[in-house]
Amino acid sequence: MNGITAQANTGNFVTVAAASKRRHRRWNLGVVFNDRVMMIASPIGLLVIWELVGRAGFLDQRYFPLPSTIFLALKTLAISGELWMNTKASLLRLLFGFLVGGIPALVIGIAMGISKPVRLIIDPLIAATYPVPKSAILPLLLLIFGLGEGSKIAMVAIGVFYPMVINATSGVLTINKTYFEVGKHFKASRWQVFRTIALPGALPLIIAGTKLGVGFGLILIAIAEMVGAKEGLGFMIWNAWELLAVDVMYAGILTIAVIGFVLSLLFNEVEWLLVPWNRDKDR
Repeated sequence: MNGITAQANTGNFVTVAAASKRRHRRWNLGVVFNDRVMMIASPIGLLVIWELVGRAGFLDQRYFPLPSTIFLALKTLAISGELWMNTKASLLRLLFGFLVGGIPALVIGIAMGISKPVRLIIDPLIAATYPVPKSAILPLLLLIFGLGEGSKIAMVAIGVFYPMVINATSGVLTINKTYFEVGKHFKASRWQVFRTIALPGALPLIIAGTKLGVGFGLILIAIAEMVGAKEGLGFMIWNAWELLAVDVMYAGILTIAVIGFVLSLLFNEVEWLLVPWNRDKDR
């Protein structure tokens, strides 16, 4: 009789636990949905305020055209194909620059976090070169790589490299040393320490560095495309300035802003999937 009662209590406990887990999952999904709605509503609200303030006459539309005027210019550029051609060129340069700068930054950053000698050798070099304005080295890159794709990809790679390497190093250094001691106790190889301890532990800061790096990459690719380029969003903005087409200038700037916003949302989703233990920290 006691055994049957115990089994019944166990079954009730499992049922209650499962129901609680389902409620918690639904609550998490609801919170995530509300967060996404707020993130999307914020820039839309800013555009609405801009439109209303402009129509009320508080902004000089020669320098601050209405969002409706900018969207009309975007529509015209999209129909002509100019918008898609320039956006594609910029995104490809951003992708290649991200790979060229991001992969070495990830490896070097984690190696610096794991190994003190590596950190002592490389950290002074990063500290010395990081403050140099990246736009200031564009003439040097043009001298080395010419006016072609190489200088633009190198510009993005440099912009991506520093935030990622710094955040990857900081991420590894914040990991509790006990985990490394356990790995050492079980005679884990350097690759196993890298793959199972350093990389997962540093992942939140790595993703934060990736978002910063992509943002810097977008800034620098726009600057690089203003010099010696025949396509790209930076070229489109500079060409519009030369023609005094202010609405097209804003259309290019808005396109870059939208790309940055979408990429930020994408990395947030990646973080939500890859770092489940970090989901509830801000809730």
